[in-house]
Order: sequence, then structure tokens, then C-alpha cells
Amino acid sequence: MRLIFTYLIGLIFGTGIAISGMANPAKVLNFFDIAGTWDPSLIFVMGGAVVTAFIGYKLVFGRSAPILDTAFHLPTNRVIDAKLLGGSAVFGIGWGIAGFCPGGALPALGTGRWEVFLFTGAVIVGVFLAKFLQSRANRPARVPV
Repeated sequence: MRLIFTYLIGLIFGTGIAISGMANPAKVLNFFDIAGTWDPSLIFVMGGAVVTAFIGYKLVFGRSAPILDTAFHLPTNRVIDAKLLGGSAVFGIGWGIAGFCPGGALPALGTGRWEVFLFTGAVIVGVFLAKFLQSRANRPARVPV
């Protein structure tokens, strides 16, 4: 049952991305081109997403427990550190250069464009690289003997 709901949620998200045009990198890049072919529609897409998420969070967290699990699994780290800021910067720069974010790229895979596959592959490599670097940073330092 959980897998079916996960699939349905992803399908709804992907459909929303496709209908809003956010699977088209030109639309996203035009949002950033304020002095040229500026397209403000991304503001309305983001605004609609924020309102929908706000209502959804109010409904979901009004319950004592989730429907398909025994407890809510929420992040506990509330620290704004270099890792968070660096990751945000990399995300924003990548979005501005490529016109894709990971959420918008996955539905765009259906277009069959090589750029989307290249971007998605780069995201996957980046995730594994970040995990590798994090595991190296968490290892205790070796003391020379």
C-alpha cells in the first residue's frame, strides 16, 4: 500500500511539473533573465506550491500519527551551517545554469532529451560524491606512530 501511495504522489508531482512548464529549462532560465525575456510564471508556480504545502502540512500534522507509518520522521538538525549554505549555493547555481532542479528533471526524463539525462546523471554522481566526502570527513583522524 505504501508503495502505491508513493507512486501516486510522484505521479501527481510529475504531472504538476509538466503542466506548469517547469520541465522546460527555457522557462526556468527565462525567469532568471530579468533584463531580457523575463517570464514571471515561476513565481505563480512556486506560490501555488507554497500554499498547497502549507495546507497539506496543517492537515497532516493535525493528526497524531501518519496514515502509513507509526510516527512522523522529521529532521532534527536546525543548524544553519557551511554544509547547508554550500549545498544551497550549489543547488541554486546548478538550477540557474541548467534550468533544472532534481524535482523538475525527473519528469523531464520522459522528453528523451540528452541534456536531461546528463543532468540527472550528474545529480546522481553528486549525491554519491557528497556521501563519500561526508564519510571521509566523519572518520577519526589517524595519529602517526
